Amino acid sequence: MSELFEIAKRTHAWACYDCGKCTASCPIARAGADYIPRRQVLGTNLGQSREIFSNGTLYRCLTCSLCDARCPAGVGFTQLVQNLRELAFHDGVEPECPHGGALQSAMRMMAKGGTQQNRLGWLTRDLKTDPKKGTVFFWTGCTMYYDAFFTDFNVHTLEGTKASIKLLNKLGITPVVSPEERCCGHDLLWNGDRTNFEKLVKHNVELVANSGAEVIVTSCAECLRTWRIDYAPYYTGMPPKVMHITEYIAANKDKLKFKKTDITKVTYQDPCRLGRHLGIYDPPRELLQALPGVELIEMLHHRQSSTCCAGGPWSNCDRYAKFIQVERLKEARDTGAQLMLTACPKCQIHFQCAMQDPKLKLDIEIKMRDIAELIADALAL
Repeated sequence: MSELFEIAKRTHAWACYDCGKCTASCPIARAGADYIPRRQVLGTNLGQSREIFSNGTLYRCLTCSLCDARCPAGVGFTQLVQNLRELAFHDGVEPECPHGGALQSAMRMMAKGGTQQNRLGWLTRDLKTDPKKGTVFFWTGCTMYYDAFFTDFNVHTLEGTKASIKLLNKLGITPVVSPEERCCGHDLLWNGDRTNFEKLVKHNVELVANSGAEVIVTSCAECLRTWRIDYAPYYTGMPPKVMHITEYIAANKDKLKFKKTDITKVTYQDPCRLGRHLGIYDPPRELLQALPGVELIEMLHHRQSSTCCAGGPWSNCDRYAKFIQVERLKEARDTGAQLMLTACPKCQIHFQCAMQDPKLKLDIEIKMRDIAELIADALAL
């Protein structure tokens, strides 16, 4: 009970007005699920751990932070959920993860160590990287695993990784891409498994420190949030600067020249971790504005009001998530854009999964690419 009161204090849960704006904002609640966020706030304030952990709703939250953005009392509901899941995990409560829990198993294997990975088999000769030393460390994330695991979904998240390195090379940078990199641990942390998360943190922080890198660049919004916020307490000495590829390229775009491509109209999906978690909205749009002949057509819900891809940390895969994904894809289609761009591989996976539905395919199908791919394609020789 004392732990719950400490969480309430840390997340400002005690200030809840019980106004219901969190529920009105929640995409899962709007999709029809029996889920009321403020019940977990109330349960925390009252010290009702048994009710919170046993009612089956703790893992319904997408942690998209839309409720945080709209709460008039400043309750940190996203952090509250993360803290509650950690307590639940210690009590033996875990979500029923889709795909047989295979992705979580891979993360825990990496946390344990001792298993040889083939992390660099996707690198091609035209991409200049260094396996050990450099001032810029490019954090690849798990895209090589995603592409191998989700072949049936027509997923090509590695293309965004390759395009990011191509962009860095164009700026004269040979980034570190390490064969010893492991999963950042984002999904383990958000499902409550801090023990294995910390094992990954220890390995990864030491790996980057030994590389001599002053900057970490990544094309994954979840890796970015994890390195920038969740890894911060574990640094020793001067921490590296952590940037999304769109931030880094936008800051150096005057050094690049762009040409016209056959793409004229695009729309952009703001990932939750990049947008509401970190407040990064402008750099992707600045880059799109710099591309000759490209028009960005915003969806109805964009920037801070953007709709989540509804995947969560591999703990949300049900009819409510599917409803959210279908509605979002219809929004993208309504813009008339040729491409739906995003800045996180998870968004691609979850939307591509929804597009596999043969009954809905014709109504929701739209071509998707990582924003780094389009920018790299537009590079002038």
